[in-house]
Amino acid sequence: MEDNMAFTIPAWVPEGAQRYLAHTETGQSIRDIARSVGCHASTILRQIRRIEMRRDDPLVDAALQSLAETHFSEAEGQSAAASEALGLQPVEAAAKDEEFNREALRILRRLCETGAVLAVAEEMDKAVVVRDSGDNAATRTAVVDCRIAQALALKDWISCDNPGRISRYRISSSGRAALSQLIAEAENKARARNEFGMAEAQTPFQTQGCKTTSSPRARRIRYSAAESPLIALARRRDRDGKPFLDEALVSAGERLREDFELAQIGPQVTQNWDHFLTAGGRGSFGAGVHAGQGSSDARARVERALSDLGPGLSDVALRCCCYLEGLELAEKRMGWSARSGKIVLRIALQRLKRHYEDQAEKTRLIG
Repeated sequence: MEDNMAFTIPAWVPEGAQRYLAHTETGQSIRDIARSVGCHASTILRQIRRIEMRRDDPLVDAALQSLAETHFSEAEGQSAAASEALGLQPVEAAAKDEEFNREALRILRRLCETGAVLAVAEEMDKAVVVRDSGDNAATRTAVVDCRIAQALALKDWISCDNPGRISRYRISSSGRAALSQLIAEAENKARARNEFGMAEAQTPFQTQGCKTTSSPRARRIRYSAAESPLIALARRRDRDGKPFLDEALVSAGERLREDFELAQIGPQVTQNWDHFLTAGGRGSFGAGVHAGQGSSDARARVERALSDLGPGLSDVALRCCCYLEGLELAEKRMGWSARSGKIVLRIALQRLKRHYEDQAEKTRLIG
């Protein structure tokens, strides 16, 4: 925000939206804003007009209203001025920006999948990502708070061609570019934590002789911005004309992936799963003391699922469902013959589906 303003605003808010709010909510003239940021008044005018034209988008309009109410009230201005006088740092704002980046990464990944849209209904607190699964059916792949969806729209990372009672948003070209940057930042943070010992505690997997990302020959996990290999396989047909992977098998694989992503969140973002790969030395998976309890349940679910699959099947499930490796690369790394990976993957997904059904039955009996 401009230096002469006594209002705080989240760092994720685009520059044009900040200047628009400064003009509309505080009454600053366009010339004053241009003078404070060191650019021509016509530049500020174009930015303000562009934001005003985007208010036909319900998410953009809601985002601007929320920002105005939250960050441009008189009480907020007084609080920000007092904090500045005391030399205080907006720690809470930084935490909120980190939360936004994490949620944006999760949702943009899902929106990169073929046929995926973010559906937003009027006066609802949540939005959902759904993917067209064929035969006029849709599968819900993620749920997001509407305030996060509003932020994504304001940053122009998602766009809607025809707003209505239920608006459907798709990832934009700038959203795809932002996703690549968020992935790179997440990888850099994970590598820095592992190399410089910033993790709060070691995990049991890191104490059993596995390769870690600090090694020069360490195995790097790169999440693809493209769709999951399961989605591509689900579009293929077998000899009978039926989908090679039915929706239940795809859902089982995506459930594993969701838990895997949740397990990577928190202090132990460098969680090492290589003990579940047949190429690594498979050790014991005894419970240990885990830092970051927010993702411990997800870690436990992933461990149970992979242990139940056993060697070989857990390998292909981890590579294709979680690491998002393509089948050809997975076959090469595991030394399998060409076109055999999809058969083994389908068997792994069938076993994984049965595992989740058994877990649900146990939960029902206990309840």
